[in-house]
Amino acid sequence: MTLDLTGIQTKAALHALFKQALGFPEWYGPSWDAFWDSAIAIVEMPDQLTLLNWEEFAQHCPRDMEILRRVMQDYAEEMAPKRIVLG
Repeated sequence: MTLDLTGIQTKAALHALFKQALGFPEWYGPSWDAFWDSAIAIVEMPDQLTLLNWEEFAQHCPRDMEILRRVMQDYAEEMAPKRIVLG
């Protein structure tokens, strides 16, 4: 699965995209803990989730981009061979 992050400039917008595209539960909110819980235990994630055009998000939200990179690394370790990658 591929998600295009073009125009995503806030943490809330990124998490709204994740919620809609990945089918996260109604209670899902814009937090990395909620993302982790949903991706690990609640929804069936694709074998590979590729995030395209992520640079704009990284420019506007550098701290959250750093967290996302850590989440991606932890996800790859926990859920191998599934992974989240930057395209």
